[in-house]
Amino acid sequence: MTSLWITGPTRSGKTDRLILQMQTAAAASAAQPWLVLAANGDNRIGLANRLAAALKDSEPHITATPAGLIQSEVILFWPLLVETLGLQAQFPLKLRPENEQLLATQLWQTPLNDGSLAVEGWRESQTVRRLLDFLQLAASAGIPTEDIPALLTQGMPPNLAPPETWQAMGQALLDWRSWCLARGLLTYGIMTELYWRHLLPQAQYQARLQAHYCGILADDVDEYPAIAADLFQVFMAAERPCAFTYNPQGKVRLGVGADPQALAALAERCEPIVLPESAPDALGHTWADSLVDWVTNPLALPELPESVRLIQATTRGRLLREVAEFIAAAIHARQAAPSDIAVIGPGLDAIARYSLIEILGSKGIAIESLNDQRPLISSPLVRALLTLLTLVYPGLGRLCDRDAVAEMLVVLSQSPTLDAGEPWFELTRIDPVRAELIADHCFVPDVEQPHLLPVENFPRWDRLGFAATTAYQQLLEWIAQQQQQRQQRLIASPVLFLDRAVQQFLWRGSYLPADQLSALRELMETAQYFWEVEGRLQLYGGLPNPTQPSPAGRFIELLQRGTVAANPYPARSLDAARQGVTLATVFQYRAQRLTHRWQFWLDAGSPRWLTGKDELFGAPLFLSDWSGHPVTATDTETMHEARLERILRDLLGRSTERVFLCHSDLALNGQEQIGPLLTLVNGAEGVEVEEIGR
Repeated sequence: MTSLWITGPTRSGKTDRLILQMQTAAAASAAQPWLVLAANGDNRIGLANRLAAALKDSEPHITATPAGLIQSEVILFWPLLVETLGLQAQFPLKLRPENEQLLATQLWQTPLNDGSLAVEGWRESQTVRRLLDFLQLAASAGIPTEDIPALLTQGMPPNLAPPETWQAMGQALLDWRSWCLARGLLTYGIMTELYWRHLLPQAQYQARLQAHYCGILADDVDEYPAIAADLFQVFMAAERPCAFTYNPQGKVRLGVGADPQALAALAERCEPIVLPESAPDALGHTWADSLVDWVTNPLALPELPESVRLIQATTRGRLLREVAEFIAAAIHARQAAPSDIAVIGPGLDAIARYSLIEILGSKGIAIESLNDQRPLISSPLVRALLTLLTLVYPGLGRLCDRDAVAEMLVVLSQSPTLDAGEPWFELTRIDPVRAELIADHCFVPDVEQPHLLPVENFPRWDRLGFAATTAYQQLLEWIAQQQQQRQQRLIASPVLFLDRAVQQFLWRGSYLPADQLSALRELMETAQYFWEVEGRLQLYGGLPNPTQPSPAGRFIELLQRGTVAANPYPARSLDAARQGVTLATVFQYRAQRLTHRWQFWLDAGSPRWLTGKDELFGAPLFLSDWSGHPVTATDTETMHEARLERILRDLLGRSTERVFLCHSDLALNGQEQIGPLLTLVNGAEGVEVEEIGR
């Protein structure tokens, strides 16, 4: 079978053609399953569902993402890598990004302190993060870690840092890689380099790969890293059936590891199938060319269609309210369902998310906020559990204070109460005022062991009331019991302690709201990962340069930095019927391949539609089409313009009925909006809430 290269714009039927190709080739394929790849986890789930519906289990297949495939293959063939590289035989342990950042910071403490890694304007945490990103970008591009210093020296502006700094960064990355491999610790960057550099080239592995899969289907390869082309060439060289889809208007992950140009080179070895037009019901089918021309030509006089309207206000706060009021009126008038509507912006700050969720929520309309990565420490439940941890484990006194104790008393005294015929609801037995009084009179700060005194230590404890006094006494008894069991070594680790605390004070079965349940699940997942890594490190003498002698203290510091977000697996709701109004950044919306009847383009006048960055620092240097010279202002402008055109065509291809340009004269900081979409804003006809229902 000839390899197929299916190309076309957004919603042109590329994935349908890919599935059809698998059905056509089913009769000729062997008993082995197909390897089916999708760009990200949510796309993989959607593609797997479509394949199951189309094939009816007639053709075996395994779905994966490029990242997921690399990780699973490295772990599966770890013994082969151990033999090849002479590593210590031990089961590998994956590091989550927050653990990676923490451990790298501690390993590099000496060069960070002596200025070897210093770049003007970079904070320490920023330096560490960018170094780790360089490793990941290089691995995704098939560039050896040893070549990173030369690449940075050649591609970074000469006045940013001297060559010695880039050399020191390269050495730091080599030290980091060696340190991790010696302990069996794997980051995504290290796993990716192990895969393309040491596993994929081996004839033994290629033979196993071809024996396991009969062929490859890859959807949206414009989102794949450059090393995915090496994997595909293994199957193409063996004349196995392959089919790929490519969207010139996609390239969403360009700058965060994807290299569309490297994948596009495969088209020369494939039979082309061109699907030139998007879906007939998409606005982009008719209007994409015109809108792109009007945006790129500031002197144009646009004649916008009726389907593109304007919602305008003077201030951004007023704009958010008007957008929410308009959406609510349309839903209540049954002109659109919540699931028909998406609010999209080039960058959604916390104020916009909170305002829209609160206003629509007050009107009984749910919002599905895509990938809302709020720090885990922002959850009161998580903060309360961490404060409780400081009262049971020694040496954590510097990590808690009176305010934290007062908040803990309020959160942990919530109790479910069942009234006859009524649903469960929460009753707070210690309100904030009583909690402050108890914390002021009964909390004893201490560096080694902070503790709580009996309620009688408060002279007017009788005024606290029976419910608050009882709840506080129960908390004291529970803490004393846990301290005793910890001393008797009946609590194996703080993970077990946190689980006990959740069961004792917070668990309501299915009653807990989704955001609270998500935070608790992520807390437990993070804690499990953290102590697994701690256990592995103890086998090698512990951490380098630890800032806290206690593992529990390091865990609390990790969360307090805000690097852990409340996004446990699975990230998406399993109840599709609960979907509300979608709220997403442009990057999130495009990455999820969503389609809606109505799209609201928030902050339509913002310059971030052109200049907003979705890429990692230094990403252009790791692309296959990099010129070899530092990126100039002209290069950046050209990349921004190409990205804006892709965004416009892609979003218009994902709207089937109407686009609302939501514009405020003043930005959040009070400055006038002068973005690239102002031509459309000035040419669009305004719409008012009163028009709904006419």
